[in-house]
Amino acid sequence: MAIERIIDAGMQEDDADEQIVEITLRPQSFDEYIGQERLKKNLKLAIAAAKKREEPMDHVLLYGPPGLGKTTMASVIAHEMGTGLRVTSGPAIERAGDLASILTNLKDGDILFIDEIHRLSRAVEEVLYSAMEDFKLDIVIGKGPAARSIRLDLPRFTVIGATTRTGSLAAPLRDRFGHVYRLEFYTPGEIAQIIIRAAGILESKIDKASAELLSSRARLTPRIANRLLKRVRDYADVNGDGIIDTVMTTSALSMMEVDELGLDPADRNMLTSIVETYGDNPVGLTTIAALTGDEATTIEDYYEPYLMQIGFIERTPRGRRVTLKAKNHLNK
Repeated sequence: MAIERIIDAGMQEDDADEQIVEITLRPQSFDEYIGQERLKKNLKLAIAAAKKREEPMDHVLLYGPPGLGKTTMASVIAHEMGTGLRVTSGPAIERAGDLASILTNLKDGDILFIDEIHRLSRAVEEVLYSAMEDFKLDIVIGKGPAARSIRLDLPRFTVIGATTRTGSLAAPLRDRFGHVYRLEFYTPGEIAQIIIRAAGILESKIDKASAELLSSRARLTPRIANRLLKRVRDYADVNGDGIIDTVMTTSALSMMEVDELGLDPADRNMLTSIVETYGDNPVGLTTIAALTGDEATTIEDYYEPYLMQIGFIERTPRGRRVTLKAKNHLNK
């Protein structure tokens, strides 16, 4: 079983307990949303055009590593459009009937957000095709020779799909999205702004130096930044007067074993294992999974994006290889 990591960009069990806090930290409008300037510029234009024509905006596909704000962006789009938002996920829609139930309960202009859309089953995808393209729902009533197909009219709605793996998305489904955007990693300055904003909402005092220190450890990801902020806030409340300064921040991060680049023991263990076992030779994904005890998809979705972003891992035709930069960081 994989160890739960403080710098894991995916949602964790304790995040579910803090769901109310998580929601309050999320921006509600483009003005509050820090970063992703290119994406916001394109979406503002699409929303303005849709509102001017008084029709729903075209379907939107958001992709990129976890924790960068795909769900948040969907709620911001719904707020800017002034429409309702229905949230679900690919694994939650097990049968075509589940999707039919959701679609028939939508209203004109509503937004249906499907997280992990690449995990929809083939049968559900087939129903979604005509729903997205023609706003029609084909359902079969009865079984055997008495079965008959009927077509229902659906309200004009917008699907916003989110995925960490566009390559796993069926081409016919991907082609039905009029807007396809990638969410990029944030800059350290943007992460620092997000931390200062979140601290204000949580009613915690933090100075600029501490926010910048936290931002350097947050792996350029808002979800991790907010999680680190909450843990440092807990540390400051218990071991100090609740004020988050550089001393408290440094001590808390040291206790969590998050280094100056945001790597935790799991990252360092993976990189060290590859170097010590294989040296400069490329290593396959399944081999790395066997070394770490994680699934290959976990390594691909949660370890690799950031390690590649900072130049610690490079992909070759024969596998992954740890770079000299990473070896210097690990003193290898």
